[in-house]
Amino acid sequence: MLKFRFIKLIPIVLFLGIHINTVYGQVSPPGLGKAKTASWSVLGLRRKLDSAGTKEALTYIGLGTKSTPDDSNPFHKQAIWVLNHEVYHKFAPNQQYSYALSYRRQNVYDEKIPYHNEGVEQEFRLYGRYAYTVKLNERWKWKNTLRQEFRKFFTADFHKAEENFQFRTRLKSQVNFKISDKNKQELALSAEGLFAISKLNEPDTWSSFGYKETRLGFYYMTDIPKTPLRLDVGYMNDLIKGYDQVDFGVHYLAVDLIWNLPYHKH
Repeated sequence: MLKFRFIKLIPIVLFLGIHINTVYGQVSPPGLGKAKTASWSVLGLRRKLDSAGTKEALTYIGLGTKSTPDDSNPFHKQAIWVLNHEVYHKFAPNQQYSYALSYRRQNVYDEKIPYHNEGVEQEFRLYGRYAYTVKLNERWKWKNTLRQEFRKFFTADFHKAEENFQFRTRLKSQVNFKISDKNKQELALSAEGLFAISKLNEPDTWSSFGYKETRLGFYYMTDIPKTPLRLDVGYMNDLIKGYDQVDFGVHYLAVDLIWNLPYHKH
């Protein structure tokens, strides 16, 4: 059933990709809340937007599933689907900014056994990102990123959600190691901290700004020979503040398949 829903979304990606790009970097999983394990799958399109290669874009559809806090099946429950479009501009040899618009539809489950589905929460997200990359040598590079988000929430029928909107700050540091020039094979190790403040609808008040979670990632990335496709396979460990029902955080398996399109002058 999940596979069928995902296949139906592919034409939307192909349509949006006409306006799109080549950013070599994995699509990190979104946080899927309380669980023991989770999965994240992406189909995307990337295209260069100028002949110099300084501007590019990425559009993708992502599908997330998860286990309950009591089992280890990462495909047990439908968790989220995401439609995301981001434009990048490398304005200096080692500096880049980007801006993005995202729509997310996430299933909400009861926190007590048998973890019934309580409904769906919708989210519209705007964010900007600044990245500074240091090339340490021919094989190693170090990238530090600041990402600021605005998140607006609705129920499934666009009524008020418990949380009205949120401002979230994300700080990420990532080290990439080039394995081989053949197929542009790389390994990436990352750590990201998330901090947020929210405006609530019920009660009508602000939360306090503070630390929310840490996400640790490890990825293998490679071009698929004789195709325009790039494959990213990775693992993420999500350490959620105050969630001690599982040991060592929530474990994610992630797979991205990205179709790279070259620049075409109109």
